[in-house]
Amino acid sequence: MTRAALPGSQFPSGNLWKILPLALLVCATFVLPALAQEKEKMWRTLSVSGRGVETIPTTLAQVSLGVEIQGKTAQEVQQEAARKSSAVVAFLKSQNVEKLQTTGIRLNPVYSYTNNVQRITGYAASNTVSFRIPTEKAGTLLDDAVKAGATQINGISFVANDEAIAAAQKQALKEATQDARQQADAVFSALGFKSKEIVSIQVNNATAPPPPMFLRAEAAKVADSSTPVVGGEQEVEASVTLQISY
Repeated sequence: MTRAALPGSQFPSGNLWKILPLALLVCATFVLPALAQEKEKMWRTLSVSGRGVETIPTTLAQVSLGVEIQGKTAQEVQQEAARKSSAVVAFLKSQNVEKLQTTGIRLNPVYSYTNNVQRITGYAASNTVSFRIPTEKAGTLLDDAVKAGATQINGISFVANDEAIAAAQKQALKEATQDARQQADAVFSALGFKSKEIVSIQVNNATAPPPPMFLRAEAAKVADSSTPVVGGEQEVEASVTLQISY
């Protein structure tokens, strides 16, 4: 029994089944070299990482300060801490500081030890806030914040503004990419290879490290004189990895 010819076919049904394996073989002949070339392309690659660093001046002081009160009862110290903290926050708002936020509220018992016996002798309450201010205004503002009721200066660090950091990040990325490409060119030149194309790009990071905090002091110690505050520089770092075929 013979198979019926397919509609529109120019070949008898018997010949069609003989031709199909040949056609598949021809297709495989073209596909296999392409797969082999693709495999060779995947294996013949160089991965190299470049680094870029931009140094920019800091223009803002990141300040942490607070109010700490001690007394006999929890209610007493909490109310007094809230009153003084409200006065400090109102003062800071009047100075148009940036990114003002509460960073801590604490109420703890104060213990004393007599003959190895622990007993509560009072309570301590503290409220802390953080904010940003132009560096050149930080010293005077700290002094005035103490007058408004702050009793502790917990720390101060220095950062660049957001626009400067964003611009530095882009420049650091550009430098990292150029560094990676120059390293790759040096390797290819030493080995006598020629680069073909970049097959992958990985941006590892492009960030500014968190600024270190400086200065922890009781506010009363700096209240009688103008507090000197001097900024510095900040580094923005980026790293880029390129995979290049050859």
